[in-house]
Amino acid sequence: MKFRPLIGAAVIASLALAACGSSDSATDTTAPAAAAEGVDLAAAGCPATVSIQTDWNPEAEHGNLYQLVGPGYTVDASKLSVTGDLMAGGKTTGVKVEIRAGGPAIEYAQVTAQLYKDPSILLGFTSTDESVSHSGDEFPTTAVVAPFNINPQMIMWDPATYPDVTKIADLKDKGVKVRYFGGAAYMDYLIASGILDKKQTDGTYDGMPAAFVAAAGKDAQQGFGTAEPYFYEKVLSDWMKPVAYQYVHDAGWTAYAQSLGATPANLVKYDSCLKALVPVIQQATVDYVNSPDVANAIVLDAVKKYNNGWAYDAGQATAAVDQMLKDKLVANSPDGTLGSFDIDRVTKFIETATPVYTATGGKVKAGLTAEDVVTNKYIDPSIKLG
Repeated sequence: MKFRPLIGAAVIASLALAACGSSDSATDTTAPAAAAEGVDLAAAGCPATVSIQTDWNPEAEHGNLYQLVGPGYTVDASKLSVTGDLMAGGKTTGVKVEIRAGGPAIEYAQVTAQLYKDPSILLGFTSTDESVSHSGDEFPTTAVVAPFNINPQMIMWDPATYPDVTKIADLKDKGVKVRYFGGAAYMDYLIASGILDKKQTDGTYDGMPAAFVAAAGKDAQQGFGTAEPYFYEKVLSDWMKPVAYQYVHDAGWTAYAQSLGATPANLVKYDSCLKALVPVIQQATVDYVNSPDVANAIVLDAVKKYNNGWAYDAGQATAAVDQMLKDKLVANSPDGTLGSFDIDRVTKFIETATPVYTATGGKVKAGLTAEDVVTNKYIDPSIKLG
């Protein structure tokens, strides 16, 4: 299962240090196609190749990015990247897009680290909590669009064992062990706020289902609402039954996840590009959840060609999109726009997160505001999920 980069001392230390015609390719030397009538990202000042860094192997949670990729794309199995003409509304934009895998492809480094290590990466997955945690050090980022309105991160449990548990807080009274990746800030919040008791938490989760299965329903575990519920019920032969869950968002940790952010230097350098590019990404998100098959085929093609141990199939991809819509993970913001940030929500999150990071040695910028970590400057308010 998924292993997401986590915020913690080790990560901060590392910072200081159409699915057709695809082919394997070590490099992509073809020039970007001239922009068709429509959006001209080359004229808007975008680089010849817009590089986007993700946080994991190809999956449906990244589908809006693969929606940007045109026919004739190339898959680089050595660099673990997909490159093709960047499309908008079915037309070329005059530049290419490169989608880079994260997780094992970048040695589990935080995406923020990659943005600073390689400035040619224009945008990368950042989360509000990640941006807050780095706001007072040398690696700040600002997110420019939020394809996910709600973070898919959740805690799950066996409803057969605990039929009266309806939320994470109910696990506390029963003393249920909750297994998670050590160093996760949301868990520090759940403990500090009294939702869970520290003594019931176990930071040894390794991303594999073995411990959950071995506990036979006794333990709870972290996961993603777009992945584990389907995987455990439909794919995992040792379980094959439903799990219940609550999103950490609904427990009060309301960070935006998998938002696309940039370094301050790239925000300045590519300001005019982002004004044209961000609405294209917004629309790609709408188009993807409405009709995901082509982008999902590119995802599955990349998974197959990467052949790096990541197992992912069409059923998982389809179920993930269904869950995104069912649970309103992808949804319009309160202002009615797809991809915009709720500034009040971010402000409140900063108030929630600051004491958590302060207690764990984080460096939050003094006087940090929502506008320091997110911006709606480039958002097109007319783009909405119907």
